[in-house]
Amino acid sequence: MMINLLKSKIHRATITNKNINYEGSITIDRAICEKANILEFEKVDVYNISNGKRFSTYVIFGKDGAIELNGAAARLGEIGDKIIIVSYAMFDTNEAKFHKPKIVILGEMNKIKEEING
Repeated sequence: MMINLLKSKIHRATITNKNINYEGSITIDRAICEKANILEFEKVDVYNISNGKRFSTYVIFGKDGAIELNGAAARLGEIGDKIIIVSYAMFDTNEAKFHKPKIVILGEMNKIKEEING
C-alpha cells in the first residue's frame, strides 16, 4: 500500500510580490526551496493563513527572499499575507514508518528562522 505524506513545508512565508500577467506558478527563493527539499517545477499546495484560501501550483526559483504569486494565483493573496507552502510524496508503508518531512520556518523578510529536518 502507498501512503501520501508531507514531504516538505515552508511555514509563515510572506508574499512579497504578485504578477497577474505571468503564465502561472509561485516564485520562491531558491535557497529556501533547497533547505525545504522542494525542486523547481515541483507541485505544491499553498495555504493562505491571512484569508483561508488554498490552491495548488508549481514552483519556480526566485531571488533572495522572494515569495511571489503569479498568474491566477495572484488573485488568491495580497502582498504581506502569510502563507504555508507544502509538498507531498508517496511512500510505501515501510518507508512511511521512517519518513520525516523537511520543515523550514520563516521570520522577517522571509529569512530562515528555524529548520526541522525530521
